[in-house]
Amino acid sequence: MSEKHLVCQGAVCQCKFGTTPDKLKVKSQQGYYVNDKDGAQKPIANTKDIGQPFEANTFGSCKKMNNNSCKPNITAWKDFYDQVTLPNNGKILLENSKAVCAVAGSPCIDITFHGQTAAITAAHAQKANNDVQSQLNPLMNAKDAGAQLLAFNLAV
Repeated sequence: MSEKHLVCQGAVCQCKFGTTPDKLKVKSQQGYYVNDKDGAQKPIANTKDIGQPFEANTFGSCKKMNNNSCKPNITAWKDFYDQVTLPNNGKILLENSKAVCAVAGSPCIDITFHGQTAAITAAHAQKANNDVQSQLNPLMNAKDAGAQLLAFNLAV
């Protein structure tokens, strides 16, 4: 995959003929998640997310439609990861994947943010190398921070 991020729900997309971005909403599958410790918020986007898989279902005004309201209709995805097939027969989207819109007839929708965010957990802090962490931040003990983070997560 040459260090490309997998795309998940919440990814930001932009059409080169539209004026505003929209967020991807995965409707094709709810069994496989990425970057989500609870496995409920960020399903993996795939080539079966076609039609209108966006939250607002618009990219603002469309240059291809004389600046009238955009109504995207995804017919296909290009440049996806073809080495894995999900149970819905979809292929996983990558951050460089592009969508083909029926209005433009070309791959005009880019993914500008893949949707994954860093979420540090107590387990990460517990696995941290103390020697490295003490060099990076001599005022903090990573193991103690992990215990504090764990206590905070349990209290919430």
